[in-house]
Amino acid sequence: MKHDLALLGTLIGLAFLSLPRAACPQQTAEEACSVQILVPGLKGDAGEKGEKGAPGRPGRVGPTGEKGDMGDKGQKGSVGRHGKIGPIGSKGEKGDSGDIGPPGPNGEPGIPCECSQLRKAIGEMDNQVTQLTTELKFIKNALPSPAAVAGVRETDTKIYLLVKEEKKYVDAQLSCHGRGGTLGMPKDEPSNSLIASYITQAGLTRVFIGINDLEKEGSFVYADRSPMQTFNKWRDGEPNNAYDEEDCVEMVASGGWNDVACHITMYFICEFDKESV
Repeated sequence: MKHDLALLGTLIGLAFLSLPRAACPQQTAEEACSVQILVPGLKGDAGEKGEKGAPGRPGRVGPTGEKGDMGDKGQKGSVGRHGKIGPIGSKGEKGDSGDIGPPGPNGEPGIPCECSQLRKAIGEMDNQVTQLTTELKFIKNALPSPAAVAGVRETDTKIYLLVKEEKKYVDAQLSCHGRGGTLGMPKDEPSNSLIASYITQAGLTRVFIGINDLEKEGSFVYADRSPMQTFNKWRDGEPNNAYDEEDCVEMVASGGWNDVACHITMYFICEFDKESV
């Protein structure tokens, strides 16, 4: 077959070479007129396999596939690390008292002695401890700001507290109520003298006391609304209700009383019943 194709190509080439020159009218006499015809050659043998080409560009992202079925539940993992310790919780309520336990064994006999004086001293110390405990309880409850007070004074039934905070009469009364007492109410000469000396020792000139005629002009009553009876310490010309607005009462360092306006501010005396302290 290859031989026949080669022969056919040769014949075609000879035929074109034998064409007359008239077929090239534009050529000069000296120039040869030639015709070249390219004839495809025979198919060559297959070459060796080339090297692997470089990867092509990534194709477009395909559409999201359908959600598959849920797999089986995995095995329980190992215990993780301990977390941080949380904040301390609030203090719980006090629990109920437990049952009284059985009595303990008898102690060894004491050494005989004359202990009457020792017992007396111990008794006096117990009384002092009881008194100090009561005063400490009072201080904790009635003195939320110790720096604002000038100590305390007391009688057999009352405790008096001078508060160095300038307040109006009504606010002073509320302050005493908040401490568990009331504005000081001198109802006799001893209590009035005690408060007067208290004012003087504190270096003050006057303080509010628990007397007013807010409900009825000219009818003065104590802060607990009890009426004034036989005792009073009005200064000369007092009460005079100056400017028609003096409905509250102050005590000056000498112990005298004077009616003043309730809206002015000054220090004040609080009074407490010992039985309620």
